[in-house]
Amino acid sequence: MNLAPSIPRMLLLVALGFFLGLAFEEFHARANQKRPGGIRSFPLLALTGALLYHLDSTHFIPLSVGLLALSGWLTCYYWRHLGETDQDGFPNVGLMVPICNVLAFLLGPVALSEPPWVAIGTTVAAVLFLTAREGLHQFARSVDRAEIVNAGRFLLLTGFVLPLLPNSPVTDLTSITPRQAWLAMVAVSSVSYASYLLQRYVAPASGGLLTAILGGFYSSTATIVVLARRARAEPAARQQAQTGIILATSMMYPRLIIIILLFDRPLALKLAPMLLGLTAMGVLMAAARYWIGQESRKDTAPAAPPANPLSLGTAATFAALFAVVSIATTWVTQLFGTVGIYVLAAVVGVTDINPFVLSLAQHGAGGVSGNVGAVAVLLATSSNNLCQALYALACSGGRTGLVPTAALGLLAAGGIGAALALAST
Repeated sequence: MNLAPSIPRMLLLVALGFFLGLAFEEFHARANQKRPGGIRSFPLLALTGALLYHLDSTHFIPLSVGLLALSGWLTCYYWRHLGETDQDGFPNVGLMVPICNVLAFLLGPVALSEPPWVAIGTTVAAVLFLTAREGLHQFARSVDRAEIVNAGRFLLLTGFVLPLLPNSPVTDLTSITPRQAWLAMVAVSSVSYASYLLQRYVAPASGGLLTAILGGFYSSTATIVVLARRARAEPAARQQAQTGIILATSMMYPRLIIIILLFDRPLALKLAPMLLGLTAMGVLMAAARYWIGQESRKDTAPAAPPANPLSLGTAATFAALFAVVSIATTWVTQLFGTVGIYVLAAVVGVTDINPFVLSLAQHGAGGVSGNVGAVAVLLATSSNNLCQALYALACSGGRTGLVPTAALGLLAAGGIGAALALAST
């Protein structure tokens, strides 16, 4: 067999074996341990695997025999040292040693039979996992058990439930399918879940404005209520809380762009300039409130993030609400046309606007045009801003809520102005 075409790949696998062996040997040297494998053994194992693969690249009999021989030797080694413990009483042997040796052996056939990025990516991932032992164990100890359950819920909602749902309409009242309704819920929950994790594990407990921004991506309404109550209860934190309320509301706009972009790119691109303009307007007002005034500033943040967005009850409620809003949108469009869509957009603003916005993005509104859909989204956000302004005023107690209420009112006015300008084109 002519090996000339494989020379670059042979050199690659030797280099990868050397790299893996270097990381393996350095790691165990820092731990003052000696383990089979390293900077000499791994390149030789990779070459051995490559040569055995070349002997029979159809049935893999020599390669299988070599792998069994290596596995048998590693089994003897593992059994011999299984009872040993280190100075802290923990087992002095783990699976990383046999796994790394087997991986080095399999680098040979992988480097010769697969694209180079497969072997390179696998080696780099192995080195990262090997050298990040302390950090990964520390992270595992810091994660609450409930968060593991939440991650399982996310996988259940996305990888198990979603593929099982039918992708055809189940009623003539709307063209939205059960899979589309669930996919809309997954999109909203994913954005909220990412913000939830950042709030819980990345944002510092004292990072008031950062937490307000992340809270806006999670749920602007819940964040506004928490900050408004804190503004009333802690006068020293009033200015920071008022700034956080404006920032949380401003983050609703980029959040909507991300969600709409997943389902209707033209609608997202049409809305992006106006929604980003409203975001900039909100950020400027928040900056003005932060820097103007003589009150002492004190970081304020919600003591804890809101309820996790991945509960099955929440998911089912969102999916049902999405279906109801989609049917209502189609019905209103058929009976009242464009005016009905605009009125419905103003009405849904008093609740969660995500189902309405996503029903437009997934073409569940009876086939409305892009302009009509964009105007409806702007009206819904403006109506929602007015409701949030009322929440801020009620929860902060009178005069304390006047500044954020006025700012949210200006954002609502800006959204209505953008909707009128777009409707007239």
